Amino acid sequence: MKFATKTLHAGIEPDATTGAIMTPIYQTSTYAQEAPGKHKGYEYARTQNPTRTVLQNNIAALENGKYGLCFASGLAATDAILKLLQPGDEVISTNDLYGGSYRIFTKVFQKYGIKFHFIPMPDTTGIEKLINAKTKLIWLETPTNPMMNIIDIAAVVALAKKNKTLVCVDNTFASPYLQNPLDLGADIVLHSVTKFINGHSDVIMGAIVVNDSTLAEQLYFLQNSCGAVPSPHDCFLVLRGIKTLRVRMNQHCENAKQVVEFLKSVSIIDKLYYPGLPTHPNHEIAKKQMRDFGGMIAFTLKGNKLEQAFKIASSTKLFACAESLGGVESLIGHPVTMTHASIPKEEREKNGIVDSLLRLSVGIEDVEDLIEDLKEAFDKAK
Repeated sequence: MKFATKTLHAGIEPDATTGAIMTPIYQTSTYAQEAPGKHKGYEYARTQNPTRTVLQNNIAALENGKYGLCFASGLAATDAILKLLQPGDEVISTNDLYGGSYRIFTKVFQKYGIKFHFIPMPDTTGIEKLINAKTKLIWLETPTNPMMNIIDIAAVVALAKKNKTLVCVDNTFASPYLQNPLDLGADIVLHSVTKFINGHSDVIMGAIVVNDSTLAEQLYFLQNSCGAVPSPHDCFLVLRGIKTLRVRMNQHCENAKQVVEFLKSVSIIDKLYYPGLPTHPNHEIAKKQMRDFGGMIAFTLKGNKLEQAFKIASSTKLFACAESLGGVESLIGHPVTMTHASIPKEEREKNGIVDSLLRLSVGIEDVEDLIEDLKEAFDKAK
């Protein structure tokens, strides 16, 4: 089954009771049992819900995985993965990552005796220096948030396998349409479903996909025991959003390419970050492990002027100044004060997240209108 067909049919059957084509919203907290312990596969809605089951199976299929789990948010999914660890374990993470991930690593789990190392991952050199018997997890984003760094998943996996270390890939920026880390050997794929998978800026949700049955059992146990599960209505909305994932991603990618061409001509831009540029670091790896380059772009301004960045972010009309990404509408964000404010300034700047950095989530509007919107904002900021 090819990708677009999967979005519509994988794990999805007409409702057995009514024949409804759309998966019903099973808005219930519990289920009647014929006798104690004798039920139809569902006991209590924190543990299982039919709408959630369909969504989990669908997302697993999109990632070419066997087991899918959905959570109340991307960070709830992150929380479950980190709960696989024990005090004394070590995690090697990319140094450029979502601010919420950095916060949960350093402010929540570090105090329980888990050690985190944050390093650049343009190649595996840094990993080789740090990996040891205590290293239980390598955490990747690719493309990274917000600098669009590309990490060679297969190369990291090869090193991790030698040391029996799990590899988790946050695949949020790429979506399953553009990249499938499990196919490259990763053990765990994480998504903020809030973003491209749902695509309509109306749901908060996270997802995990794995192939290993033991790992899946551990994660299902945590999902049920800790209870950070999404509502049936949210699961219904995401199932609806997924149906257009391929067509949306194609338009995100096409629009982003044309926006990048415009940005290359803007005189006040200093550095432009987009994996599709031949000059982008690890562009060839992006070509190898991704089907296209996505809808995310970042850039800095000459002179690194904070006020100028604020002016641009406040002047666009179609690009809403807002956190998040991956919706059908275009967004502009200022990582230093928004998505990455929880990362200390020294750490941010070391990773290139400077005061003038702006991040674009390019939507599916007519690209000519998007470019005109940006042009007017740049003219006001000059």
